Amino acid sequence: QVQLVESGGGLVQAGGSLRLSCAASGIIFSTKPMAWYRQAPGKQRESVAVISSSGGTTYPDSVKGRFTVSRDNGKSTVYLQMNSLKPEDTAVYYCNTYHLGVPYWGKGTLVTISS
Repeated sequence: QVQLVESGGGLVQAGGSLRLSCAASGIIFSTKPMAWYRQAPGKQRESVAVISSSGGTTYPDSVKGRFTVSRDNGKSTVYLQMNSLKPEDTAVYYCNTYHLGVPYWGKGTLVTISS
């Protein structure tokens, strides 16, 4: 029943911007922390943004100042605004949350940054 669907990925030039969306269903969205992860070729999956149920956010140094996570509880959607994109941001981006102690993942959306 829990479903996370990412969208908004695509090809963009270095220095450009992209906004990802993750639409959630099957959960009481407003109560859930939400996270964005990414996985680049040959690398481990890493968290790039976390937003708590109250709106607090956390970012790793690699994206701090460039990425912004936000949520719209009325739409059960979490967003990732990515600015000043770099080729090293190229990855599949995944949405993540927990429901009843079980992790859920979207299928991912591919972000490709050209140099």
